[in-house]
Formats: sequence, structure tokens, C-alpha cells
Amino acid sequence: MKYVITAALALTAAAAQAQSNVQIYGVADAGLVAEYGTPAGNSTAVGSGLASGSRLGFKGTEDLGNGLSAIFVLEGGYNIDTGASGQGGLRFGRQAFVGLRGSFGSVTVGRQYSPYYRAIRDVADPFEDGLAGQATNVMAGNHRMDNTVIYATPELAGWSAEVAYGAGETTDPLAADSHRKRAFSGVLSYTNGPLVVNLGHHRREDALLPDHVRNTILAARYTLGSVMGHAAIVRNRGLGGEVSRDALLGLTFKSGPHRVWLSVVQHDDKSPAQRDARQYGAAYLYGLSARTDLYAAYGHIDNDNGAPFTVGNATDSGNGNAAFNLGIRHCF
Repeated sequence: MKYVITAALALTAAAAQAQSNVQIYGVADAGLVAEYGTPAGNSTAVGSGLASGSRLGFKGTEDLGNGLSAIFVLEGGYNIDTGASGQGGLRFGRQAFVGLRGSFGSVTVGRQYSPYYRAIRDVADPFEDGLAGQATNVMAGNHRMDNTVIYATPELAGWSAEVAYGAGETTDPLAADSHRKRAFSGVLSYTNGPLVVNLGHHRREDALLPDHVRNTILAARYTLGSVMGHAAIVRNRGLGGEVSRDALLGLTFKSGPHRVWLSVVQHDDKSPAQRDARQYGAAYLYGLSARTDLYAAYGHIDNDNGAPFTVGNATDSGNGNAAFNLGIRHCF
């Protein structure tokens, strides 16, 4: 009898394993950051998450049958140099969502990356929003949205789309409307072999005033052998109606364990102040394995007429107009 029970338990465990899958993953990234042109002069420090924010995450799927799956992600950031939590101490400050995926696409609910941000990170920016030359030093990133529902369509003839709505849910007693701080984000994507094109839009209401900011991006990436070209143009509207435009040109080169990233970002301020800026970035990465690499990067920004842009990295927004990074990243 005990053999029958043992066999039944084994079959039950095997069936459960086949229907659901939970993975533990993460990034451990640390290096040296030398900053130049800060208010306190030049400085050197040990930093965490220069190329990719250090993180520990859990993600999983459960097969619900008929092509339908439940999915979830819980991902928290940490500072490897001190052991402290990232994202202001939030336990799962990087991502926290649950949803369903099937032939209709996917619907997810929680704290998530905006579709607009993924257009920058995955298509426009050769630095993939990391290291000193990242595009979001100058361009608005619109990284994460709280209280958000995202619907992603399936791909049809190369076309797909993502739309997101983030409920404001502000509790600030000074806010005139408890629904303020809402956010809307969406991307229309086209993929045809080596070509990827994204048209994205992001709008975020101010938490207190009846005003909003918005950004619209057209981004493209084209792969030709070991070379990948990147380009983007962005139109921005700030609070009060201020208008600016950004343009990006970038290059990714891969050969064996070697990777080179190059980019130039131009910010044109259309206000009378004309606070324009230009960023130049370069990085070299050497892959010790499929999961571990060494990196060096440099970024420099020329700010005109008091423009406020600083050179940061994947975790830190930076304090100066130039920075050099040297470090190691391990993904697990």
C-alpha cells in the first residue's frame, strides 16, 4: 500500500511541477564611479548597479489550461555596496505585478515598467538605460507606474501594441482632485526581421495642479550583422506648457565577448531660456561568460544656459556633468 501512496504522491508532484514554474533571478552589479564637475568638485566612490540595477526577483507562471496562464513578478532592488534596499526602501520597488496571458495577449496589474520606458530601454538606447552614457540622463524615462493595468496585444504581421493606465490615487490633502497623478502610457510596435520601430506616448498628471507633462517618442533599431544602429526623436511638454525636443543616434557593436556602445543625445529647449544640452557616451563591455561581464563607460554632458542635466547610471542620477564607470556585473 505504501508503494501505491508513494507513486501517487510522485505523480501529483510531477503534475504540479509541469503546470507551474517559479524562478528566482537577479543581478549583482558593483563598480567605481568617478564624477567630474559636481558642486563639491570631483569625487570617486564605490557604487551599486551601474550597468543594471542590482536586484533579487521571483517570477512564475501557472498553466491554467486552454492556452491560458497566470503570471507574476516580484522584484526588489538593493545596493550591493551597503546591503540597503533600493527604490526608497520598497520591498519590491522595481516591479510587482500579477496577471493573465493567453491567445488574447496579456493583462497585468501592479507596479510595472511603462510601455514608453521600454521603448527607450529596448529600442532607442544602446546603453539599455545603464552606465554613464544612458539616454535617460537627458531624456525623460517615465520608468515605472504604480496602481497600473497594462494590456499587451499579441503580435500580428509584425504589429503589436501595449497600453497602460495608472490610477493616481493621491492622498495629498493639498490635491484638488483625489484622482490626480494619473498616468497613461502606450506603444505601437512594428518588427520586420532586423528592423524594430516603436511609436510611444506617455502622459502624467501633476499630483497637485490641473496640469500634466507628456512625451512622444519615435524610436528605431536596425541590426546589420554585428552592428546595431539606434535612433530616436522625442517631443516633450512640461508643466506650464514648456516644449522641448530630443534626438538620439547610437551604435552597438558585438564581436565574440566584446561589446561597444556609442551614443549622442541632443536636447533642444524651445523656451526663451534655451537650456539646451548635448550628451556623448561610450562604453566597452567584455563578457567573461554568458552571465558575467566587465565594463568601462564614460559620459559627458554640455549644458547651456544653466541646463540641469547630470551624468548618472542605472541606479544613481549623478551629480556632475561627466562620469567614468568601471565595474563588474553578474546575472543569475
